[in-house]
Formats: sequence, structure tokens, C-alpha cells
Amino acid sequence: MASFIIKCAVFSLCMMMVAGFDYRVALEKSLLFFEAQRSGKLPTDHRVMWRGDSGLRDGFLEGVDLVGGYYDAGDHVKFGLPMAYAVTMLSWGVIEFEKEISESNQLEHALDAIKWGTDYFIKAHNQPNTLWGQVGDGDSDHYCWERAEDMSTPRNAYKVDAEHPGSDIAGETAAAMAAASIAFKPYNSSYSQLLLLHARQLFYFADTFRGRYDESIPILQDELLWAAAWLFEATNEQDYLKYTIENSESMGGTGWAVREFSWDNKYAGLQILLSKVLLSGSNGVYQATLKQYQAKAEFFLCACLQKNNDYNVPMTPGGLLFVEEWNNMQYVSASAFLLAIYSKYLTMGNAKLYCPDGETQPMELITFAQSQADYILGKNPKAMSYMIGYQDKYPVRAHHRGASIPSVSILAPPVGCNEGYEKWYNRQQGNPNVVDGALVGGPNQKDEFNDQRNNYEQTEPAIAGAAPLVGLFAKLSSLSGGSGYLPRDSSPKHYEPNGYQPRDSSPKQFEPNEHPVEILHSITKVWKHQGVEYYRHKVNIKNSGGKPISGLKLAMENLSGTVWGLSPTSEKNVYQLPSWLKSLKPGSQFSFVYVQEGRFLSMLPVDPKLGKMLIMGAFIVLIQFLQLCLA
Repeated sequence: MASFIIKCAVFSLCMMMVAGFDYRVALEKSLLFFEAQRSGKLPTDHRVMWRGDSGLRDGFLEGVDLVGGYYDAGDHVKFGLPMAYAVTMLSWGVIEFEKEISESNQLEHALDAIKWGTDYFIKAHNQPNTLWGQVGDGDSDHYCWERAEDMSTPRNAYKVDAEHPGSDIAGETAAAMAAASIAFKPYNSSYSQLLLLHARQLFYFADTFRGRYDESIPILQDELLWAAAWLFEATNEQDYLKYTIENSESMGGTGWAVREFSWDNKYAGLQILLSKVLLSGSNGVYQATLKQYQAKAEFFLCACLQKNNDYNVPMTPGGLLFVEEWNNMQYVSASAFLLAIYSKYLTMGNAKLYCPDGETQPMELITFAQSQADYILGKNPKAMSYMIGYQDKYPVRAHHRGASIPSVSILAPPVGCNEGYEKWYNRQQGNPNVVDGALVGGPNQKDEFNDQRNNYEQTEPAIAGAAPLVGLFAKLSSLSGGSGYLPRDSSPKHYEPNGYQPRDSSPKQFEPNEHPVEILHSITKVWKHQGVEYYRHKVNIKNSGGKPISGLKLAMENLSGTVWGLSPTSEKNVYQLPSWLKSLKPGSQFSFVYVQEGRFLSMLPVDPKLGKMLIMGAFIVLIQFLQLCLA
């Protein structure tokens, strides 16, 4: 063992094992959240005991039965567009990870969650060119704080039709129905065919009568391409694939390079779904256009992986993808799900992902997806789960009406509109009901989180954020045996059909004369504020050895600013590689940045075999090779 001690800070390399997460429990709770969000007459096997029947007259004023479906978030509006997206994501998870969900004993619950949505869509699509897209009004609903069982707000319903088109909502609902038809095909073929019939009609309606349900922003036609892609997936009819090819440019499918995927922007999902066609080899004469779709899909994936030539998705210091202040976790769950999906497609096609900043193996996509899932479940600077009900520490004041007021079985008298605000909304105690599986909006860009009901940007859960987690947790559970540990090797040479072949992972020691870490430092910016000089420092760490380094810990004292690009550990002043980077391959490198006040000191001479090391700001760096464990 070689030891080089200077002063104050420690770099040590070793295999760090952390307590794993039980993804099967997380999967089960994700599906429980959908039961908590049910509207309508609840079945006898309903598992969320604090919920009761609600919205039993939805649609009656308009002469249509709109009972059922899902409440969108912490309120009681049934928004058709995010609901359809959630059903599409649930179905996609079942389609790609059916075996894994079944092995977790959750397939029946997953199909029930899908069917609760599609049964409602069948009611809402009561005529070929009509779709009821919303029940309840956001303004009046948000004026009151009451349980769904006590609703006193107007339940007006809104539709799209030939005179008032809505290609976005009709297209997304068509996609949901087509995807659900695939999920149900092995189990209920007649229901699958019924869903496919509605999907075809809705796609025709969406394509024939062009327009956007929300006319306040320019028309984007991702849902039309998205619906066509899912109909091709469900039917294998070339006309639907041809539609995505012929309209690829005019509708933005091969033009939009995006860094987000959500209920309101389907381009990344569309591009990944059509990449599957290319990678499966069944592309025929459309190969050139499908490659353009794939290029845009891989732009998104590389941006998530931080390998997109600096045009990446922003990340918090704790390693969380950060897209938007309001309910950022919905983007995180969706992105992680797409990474898991594309990893499967790459494995299927015996392919790799080529990013501007380096070649990426399929397993590396799963590893990054796991880092996001683990952040959600508790591996984060707050050491708390952002999924309610998972483990011991989670948000207890979620912005959720039903969770914040005792159940009707305990508090029978109705809670009035204003009474809910006066007695329950502003109270500092935790919610009386645990809305298991709810993924809250999550922390801000600095990993800060304020658990208060009025902080709806961070504490409100939504079905759009929870839906992608079902497939994601199922996949992670299958690779880790539910334990939370993924295989150590992130670049296996051969993949079995399930995407992973284990290999010898026993730790090996570096020889004493091996010093594979090269550390370079630079100052990238200097400025003054209120008479104090500040320096922006960039530290580059490179693996100059011949074998991967599977873990790295850095302890730093006397910092006066924030560190970006490293993940904190439970130890004071000790940092580790960002959660998305599980190992440092030979020749590869990563950088972190910090801001330090005060003068920059001179270079510290050290053993040249270690590379260049400098005194960084007001603290001196020390490197100590305690144990170097190789993957």
C-alpha cells in the first residue's frame, strides 16, 4: 500500500458499498399511488383504505357518463392529456418489462392501473370525432381545499370535436389506447381489440381535424407522430410507420433535439420508440429517416448522461437531473425510464450509444438510471425519500387534499371548501393519511427541499411523474435481485438476452508502485464582490492507469464555497464521484468545480508519479491510496 500524506484533505480509492434499496417495494408503492388517485366508484378490492367513492355524477350535466379515471395531482381535476400520458407510460413499462413486473407479483395491479384509465377513455370517446378531455375547472377546484368525497366545486366537462379540435389530447389518448392494447393482448384479447379500435378512430380524428386543445401556445405535433408510432407498434401496419416517416420533418420528429420528456413534450419518447424499429432491423426503405430519429434520441440520452459536449441536462450538486423548478421529479422519472428502455433496445440490437464525449455501453445507461432512482429513494443530500411512504424519512406535508384531511371513515361530516383551508391546509402537523407511492415535485437546483403544503412546486405529487417509475423499478429490481445493487462492471463484453452477464468482481489490489490518478487544477474565473476576491476552481481527475477505478472518495476541509460535480457522502466534508459515474475507465476523466474566496496559493510539489497536484484555494490537498479496488 502506497501512502502520500500532505495535509487537510484526503483522496482515497476503493469499492464503496452502500445500503441498497428494495425496488420491489418501491414498485408496489408506485402502483398504490394510482389507487389513491382513483375517481369514481371504488372496487371492493381497493387497497387505499382512506379513500372513498367520489365524482359519481361526473359528466351528467353534459349527458355523458364520465365517472372514473384519475385525479391529476393533489387536486380533483381530471386532465385528459397528462392522464393519457400516464397510461401510455404504464403500458410501455408493462410491454418492455412484463416479465420483471410479473416476478415482482405486481402485473395484476399494473394492468388494473392501466384499465382504470382506459375504461374511462372509452367512456370519454363516446363518438368517433368527440373526446371529453377534462372534468372540473382548475380555478374553482383550487379555490377549495376539501376531500374528493366532499367535492362541492363545479364538475363541468370539456370536449374536443370537429369544430373544436384537439390533436394533442386526441393523439395522446390514441397512443395510450394503442399501447394499452399491446399490454392486454396476451390476457384479454377482446379488450385489446376494443382499445385498438378506439386508438384508430382517435388517431384519425386527431390527424383529420388539426388543432391544439390549449391554443395559447404554438402547435406542436409530437402527439400525432407519437400516436402513429404506437399504432405501428400495436398493429405492425406499414401505413402508420410511413406516416411517421413522411411527416418526420414537418412535424418536428427529426428536427427537434430536446433535453426533456414529459406529458407535454413527447419528442424524446417518440424518437426512442422509432429507434427500436431501426435497431430491430425491420426498417426496410425507411432506414435513412429512422437514423435521423435515432440521432435525435441519442442527443437526448447523451445530454442526460452528461456526455453531450457540454449541451447536457443540468444537474444538481447531489447528482439529480434538473429541468424545471415546478415538479422537476416528473422529468427525472421519465428520463430514467427512457434510459432503461434504450438500454434494452441497444442490447437487442447488439449496439452501443455513441456520444460526443465517449462511447457508452448499454449497462451504463442502466447505471445512470439507477442513480436517479436512488436519489428519489433516499441517496441524496437530504437523505430522504421523495417517494412518500418509502422508508422512514419522506415528505409528510404533501400538497394533496385527500392526504391532508382525515378519511371520511374517521371524520364523517363533510369538510367544506373554506373549512379545509382553515383547519387542514395551514396546520403544521403532518398529513393524517399516507399517500403511498406519491412522487413529490422534489428539491430545487441546489438540492434544497421545503416540506410544506403551500410549497406545491416541491410537495405536490402527480400521476405523470409516478407512471414511468413502474417500469423503471421493475427493471432495476430484476438486475439487482431487489437488493439495490447493480453489477459492478459497467462495460461487459457480451450481453445475454436480459441485458446482463455477471463476471468476476472480486477486488484486486494495485501494486504499490502503481499510481493511476492524475489531478490537474486550474482557475477559470476571478472576480470581486464587496471587496472580497473569489476564484472559480476547476479540478480534473484522470485515470492514467490501465484498469477501471470503481470508487473514489475526496475529503476537503476549509471550503468557503459550494462544490459542483461531486456527490456528498454521509461523512462530514467527504465527497464521492457523482452518482451517475460508477467507475472511471482507463484514460477517462471527470471534472468538478468549486468557488473559493481568498488568495490562490502556489503549486505544491509532490511525487511526480502522481501527476500534478496543486494547493486549491485555502486548503491543501492530500492524496492517500488506502485501497484501490478494481472492477
